[in-house]
Amino acid sequence: MLVESPPEPSASPGPPIAAAARPRGRGSLRTAGLLLSLGVLLLVCAASIAVGAKPLPLEDVWHGVFHHSGTDTDILISQVRLPRTLLGLLAGLALGVSGAVMQALTRNPLAEPGLMGVNAGAAAAVVTATSFLGVTSYRGHVWFAFAGAAVVSVLVYVLGGGRGATPVRLALAGTAMTAALYGYVNAVQLLDSAALDRLRFWTVGSLAGAGLDLVADVSWFVLAGAGLAVLIARPLNAMEMGDDTARSLGAHLHRTRVLAMLAVTLLCGSVTAACGPIVFVGLMVPYLVRAITGPDVRWILAYAAVLAPVLLLGSDVVGRVVARPAELQVGIVTAVIGGPVFIQLVRRKRMAKL
Repeated sequence: MLVESPPEPSASPGPPIAAAARPRGRGSLRTAGLLLSLGVLLLVCAASIAVGAKPLPLEDVWHGVFHHSGTDTDILISQVRLPRTLLGLLAGLALGVSGAVMQALTRNPLAEPGLMGVNAGAAAAVVTATSFLGVTSYRGHVWFAFAGAAVVSVLVYVLGGGRGATPVRLALAGTAMTAALYGYVNAVQLLDSAALDRLRFWTVGSLAGAGLDLVADVSWFVLAGAGLAVLIARPLNAMEMGDDTARSLGAHLHRTRVLAMLAVTLLCGSVTAACGPIVFVGLMVPYLVRAITGPDVRWILAYAAVLAPVLLLGSDVVGRVVARPAELQVGIVTAVIGGPVFIQLVRRKRMAKL
């Protein structure tokens, strides 16, 4: 008589349970890290309002922001420092999110709006509008910035080899376009002294002179671009595994690429028109946060939206401290910080083989 033997117990029941627990543990770590990053951002915002030619204690900052009574300190906070801080928040968010989108779209860890020529294209268009067409308002500049950013994005992609582009070829194409466009910008400014006076701080990237009206205008474009980036995060995740895999997962590649470039154009064009071209923020933050988030674009976008403003506002505070009572423009500080990071990335062995 045949007797059915009972199934043998699994020799190691532990690993499946551990494997199921690992994603939850990593998700908790990422959530805790994001909350910690938000706390750091609040501290940096407070420092941005408190630090300047006239240092302010934190109680005055609190009073000026939440209990405005019309004192000189309150007016300084509400009309000068608070708008500057809000513009830095928006600019940092835009640059961080656009850098994350570009790195996912091109599968290139060197992709960044400043290095890929996007900011330079927007800057060249704004300078052209200012010098030759007499456009001086943000609402006029922003449409030229969008056009310049979009055209240069396409040119860099084509010059880099299109679908066959490698990270290094795209970086070289972006660097070449950036050098040519900044040469044009400098030539126009030298030939037009009025434009040079108006744009000399703007061309290196500056948060100074912001008002609440400008912040309100910028916010619409930044929020639209960031919302679009969130909507395409899932197909971008699929595209990072290769086009064939993305198609098999149901991603619409052409539509995703178009929407991604539209998001980058909205984010970079609006911020460049307001602050000038600021480089390396979109490179450093998305690349570094991958150590915490892993390759998931959704988490990278969340972290970049928080930590890129930390970097930008922190750089702005440093610029006000090192040159007090004058100030060093934020674009110069981010370039000084970002240059060595970029060199280190290029020197990595795996990057040299691309």
